[in-house]
Amino acid sequence: MRKVLLMAAMVLLTSMIAACGDNHEQSDSDQEEQVVPVETAKATKADMVVEQSLYGRLQPGTTTPVMVQNPGEITELQVANGDTVEADEHLATIQSAAGHQKMYAATAGEIAQLNAEEGTMVSGSDPLMVIADVAPMIMSASVTAGMRELLETGETYSVTIDDEDYDAELTTLGIMPDDTGLYPVEAEVEQDEEEMLPGMTAVMHVPEKRVNDTIIVPTAAVVTDSGETFVYVVNDDQAVKTDVTVQETQSDKTAVQGDVQTGDEVVVNGLLTLSDGMTVKVSEEGD
Repeated sequence: MRKVLLMAAMVLLTSMIAACGDNHEQSDSDQEEQVVPVETAKATKADMVVEQSLYGRLQPGTTTPVMVQNPGEITELQVANGDTVEADEHLATIQSAAGHQKMYAATAGEIAQLNAEEGTMVSGSDPLMVIADVAPMIMSASVTAGMRELLETGETYSVTIDDEDYDAELTTLGIMPDDTGLYPVEAEVEQDEEEMLPGMTAVMHVPEKRVNDTIIVPTAAVVTDSGETFVYVVNDDQAVKTDVTVQETQSDKTAVQGDVQTGDEVVVNGLLTLSDGMTVKVSEEGD
């Protein structure tokens, strides 16, 4: 009986030693898992301008209708839609009861809205064509009363058209709302090579607020949890939770106040598993 008890004790002791070894290995494994791979970006110091976007459409600077004096038949047509003409250039000849009538361009520009061809009859009630002057182009938009307060005639604003940036001078700022309750505005957009077309969408960037000489971090670095707002600053391979106050946010950039300095590396990716004091490994681009 004593031998049986001794054997059972030895088996129990062996099991306990094995369990201790497993727990020790598990503890080592847990420590290794505390190294969190993260991506970082540098905090910078600069001015932040918060902008609003104003959307509008482009239209020619001026449009000049070409009117037929006497109804008749087009016997000669020198232009087509899209052609560029100079002032006094011959456009068409009309055979009417009063004789041949030659039509010339009153101004330089681009031919548009031509819906006739040689051999067809035209009347004098509608324009035969329109000469559109696209230098400059006009951006037309409608704004709320709040947006209107941010604008000023004569000021130059940045405008994005087809992924290209241009300068636009605000020329018209309506004082009376239209039927929709919005105020009409217009701005001249200069172009050199006529790459813009009527009808294109234009986005004007209107400054709303400016924060001077502030610390700027990527918006992805800012964490808000249980009423706290903070970032993780990497210091000696450790994530240091650092409280901040958000001043302004604009899409991918946020201006903050707090114990964050220019050049500090803040965590932008890997935040979900991160906590204060954790050891981190900063991933290089492509890892």
